[in-house]
Amino acid sequence: MNRIVQAECLSYICTLPDASFPLIYLDPPFNTGKTQKRSRIRAIRDENGIRSGFAGRTYRTEVLDSPQYRDAYQNFLAFLEPCLREAFRLLTPTGSLFVHLDYREVHYAKVLLDGIFGRKSFINEIIWAYDYGGRPKNRWPAKHDTLLWYAKNPASYTFNYDSIDRIPYLAPKMVGPEKAARGKTPTDVWWQTIVPTNSHEKTGYPTQKPLKLLERIVKVHSNPSDTVLDFFAGSGTTGEAAAKHGRGFVLVDASADAVRVMARRLGRWNPVVSLKDSPVGF
Repeated sequence: MNRIVQAECLSYICTLPDASFPLIYLDPPFNTGKTQKRSRIRAIRDENGIRSGFAGRTYRTEVLDSPQYRDAYQNFLAFLEPCLREAFRLLTPTGSLFVHLDYREVHYAKVLLDGIFGRKSFINEIIWAYDYGGRPKNRWPAKHDTLLWYAKNPASYTFNYDSIDRIPYLAPKMVGPEKAARGKTPTDVWWQTIVPTNSHEKTGYPTQKPLKLLERIVKVHSNPSDTVLDFFAGSGTTGEAAAKHGRGFVLVDASADAVRVMARRLGRWNPVVSLKDSPVGF
């Protein structure tokens, strides 16, 4: 069953049974110390508007409500640790956990995860690299996030090699037409743009991650009919990636804004939506 739950993540996931999920993806707050938000406007045709458009038409702009959240913690690891311990409990014996963070906290989170899973369970550090946004003049621009992949059992985990989406060779003439046509498998550095402002997948939710990024994880690290868990679900990208490829999803977020975005985005898959203070059984 596909489910979207509005709840404080730890209070809800503690109610879920052991070994329930073969794949858990987490994109928690990054502890940036800022309020995460995206300004949104809508253009409305108006003869007295001040914006010009096609064929001489004029428009006025209307500011829309935009989801936002405060991304600051006095003790970020104390907030994160019980969630990661629950993730370990909830993984199936061949399951995988992906934790998505940036340079601020990822190194501390890795040490924490090594203690929970064991260092041998750390399989990959994946770099999601993008080239978008401002470029400061006093340091190298920060243009990547880090995904830490841990397997519940490092000797046995799901990795569907044939489901990896292939990418073009940089010098196709050097490898021959057959290899060039097939493409090559990505490395642990994934080049993928952020969700463009004018993209059809844009929801207006801050920190939304690209669908292609999650599709790669879902297809390779789970199997059809599996259920994927994301308890920092935000805009619901994990759920769409799962549903598009024949998986189920359980998405949890404390934000009513996030739940509204997810319910609208994932409505075609008929999820059960459980709002705060309502029954939220698994």
